[in-house]
Amino acid sequence: MSDRADLEAGRPWPLGACWDGHGVNFALFSAHAERVELCVFDGERMRTLPLRECTDQVWHGYLAGAEPGLRYAYRVHGPDAPKRGQRFDHRRLLLDPYAREVVGRFSWRKHHDPADCLAACVVDERFDWGDDAPPLIPLASTVLYEAHVKGSSRQHPGVPEVLRGTYAGLATPAMIEHFQRLGVTAINLLPVCHFLDERHLDEKGLVNYWGYNSLAFFAPEPRYAARIGGQSVIAEFKTMVRSLHAAHLEVILDVVFNHTAESDEAGPILSFRGIDNSSYYRLPPDHLNRYENFTGCGNTLNLAHPRVLQMVMDALRYWVGVMHVDGFRFDLAATLTRDSAFLAALRQDPLLQRVKLIAEPWDIGPDGYHLGRFLPGWSEWNDRFRDDVRAFWLTHEAGAGQLAQRLAGSREVFGSSGRAPQAGINFITAHDGFTLRDLVSYQKKHNELNGEENRDGHGHNHAWNCGEEGVSTDPVVLERRRRLQRTLLATLMLSQGVPMLQSGDEIGRTQAGNNNAYCQDNAMTWLDWKNADAELIDFVAGLIDLRRRFPQLRQHRWLTGEAMVDGQPDVVWWHPAGRPMRHADWESKKLGTFGLQLAPDRPAVGKAQDGETLLCLINRDDNQASFLLPAGVWQQICDSSTQAPFAPHMREISTPRGGAQRADSQPFLIRWRDFYH
Repeated sequence: MSDRADLEAGRPWPLGACWDGHGVNFALFSAHAERVELCVFDGERMRTLPLRECTDQVWHGYLAGAEPGLRYAYRVHGPDAPKRGQRFDHRRLLLDPYAREVVGRFSWRKHHDPADCLAACVVDERFDWGDDAPPLIPLASTVLYEAHVKGSSRQHPGVPEVLRGTYAGLATPAMIEHFQRLGVTAINLLPVCHFLDERHLDEKGLVNYWGYNSLAFFAPEPRYAARIGGQSVIAEFKTMVRSLHAAHLEVILDVVFNHTAESDEAGPILSFRGIDNSSYYRLPPDHLNRYENFTGCGNTLNLAHPRVLQMVMDALRYWVGVMHVDGFRFDLAATLTRDSAFLAALRQDPLLQRVKLIAEPWDIGPDGYHLGRFLPGWSEWNDRFRDDVRAFWLTHEAGAGQLAQRLAGSREVFGSSGRAPQAGINFITAHDGFTLRDLVSYQKKHNELNGEENRDGHGHNHAWNCGEEGVSTDPVVLERRRRLQRTLLATLMLSQGVPMLQSGDEIGRTQAGNNNAYCQDNAMTWLDWKNADAELIDFVAGLIDLRRRFPQLRQHRWLTGEAMVDGQPDVVWWHPAGRPMRHADWESKKLGTFGLQLAPDRPAVGKAQDGETLLCLINRDDNQASFLLPAGVWQQICDSSTQAPFAPHMREISTPRGGAQRADSQPFLIRWRDFYH
């Protein structure tokens, strides 16, 4: 081991470790460091090389002859003065915030040992992308599928065992065949950036399964890599993206830039905290030894600092430009907008203009609920859709008016600032909460296995167990659950906006009533392909096909009831008595039956009108209901209440003066007619 200073001056950009074919340039930002050392590893040996150059608060040096595969970390010297906002500890080996690959495993039992560290690895970014190109699927045509890399394929019999639960496994023919059978267009992956398990989970023998505890924002999580044939983690991830693109499937990443895995003031010094605590984190002005906690995870990244904002932007550009992903869903995105230029920076970035940007528009801080407040070009998770749809169908706490707002795309939320219906991401369930099957099987959460005495997870879920808590053999209860799952899915797929399906809902997955299974890396959260509900899969595929066939379900403009399309209003809300809905009807919370009539889609220039009008009939009541239909020739194409919802040769009805049509209990029926001129 030698302290010999054999680093050349290098340059202060780009940040991180960059191999140029002859050596590696190292650059690390720290505004308050007094001295920085680069530590490189050769087997068990470590060499310490001072970074003597500092330009604009970036410490840099060039190591000639260094190659990909070199492991390295930093030691950063400065004051250990928490009351002044600094937590330097020169004994700690620190992970480069720009690390492309992370090696080693963090251990809570050994983290006090300065020599026990995670290290970064210099990488070779070269990869044969072939003819890969982003699918560039229009947002209006997008159907999101929220999935976990491991859980999706861990138990799939069609995936080779060695690949199950990995990036490679997600892109196997068996998985791609399922995605294409459903008709989804984008795989929205739960976090894949390198993350750690929290201390309280480690002490209970649990892990952070979801991955919302990032430490390295440029590095794909190595625990999801199969490493077949010596393939690197990065190459395996790129291969997955290339394979999904070849199947015309986009890849959306769930990213967590609101906090880091270093947690609160009692947390470990692993990277940012030891490099420049007061720059990277938001600290209360009158308590610099603590952290602002708008995330509930102990700390909050300080995107108001230009270098921290630069890191986030560099990471996003890396995942798009180098890893070829197609967009991002930003966890607790309201945090990223606090006192920062984040939204403006994204809006002007030429590389990121073409990708999909989805916000979880809230955090737990003051004024943390930002639904509808993001800029044009953004879409947002619409929790009002989730809550109102559940409350209408399951608890009857919402009326027809609330459901109609959600079916029409939530214009009162997203209609300002020139935004279109695609600003709303509609969902019934997501990773955080009940699965669809559990939503209609459990009245209360059952999170005891999480080790928090069932205190964690949402307590107000708008759920209904259909008459019996949990597993049931009662045929009446089971039939009720079957119908409600299909009704909720139909509502999702036939609403304006962008639908998001939670992985596993289409196969009837249960988590035994656990609505916060973030720490359950086991059969509870892995998709149970052996017991998949084949009929439900077919039903979801049929709904997505309807959405694809009928452009009225994918409007680019807001429905008004006043805009005329080929001589008829773009939308008519239909009362069962055979007339348009009136103001008093919308005020009624008891009315559970109504219809939605959508005019034929506006034809493109030079194209003839296709003449198909959609009519959706909704009935949440237990009793059958009769509808007087508008005049026309109607053909039933789907009935969510029947065993064969898309049965061929469904009946046709001619109603020249209006007629009665019976709807079964709790259906969601969809019909179209030939338009009369």
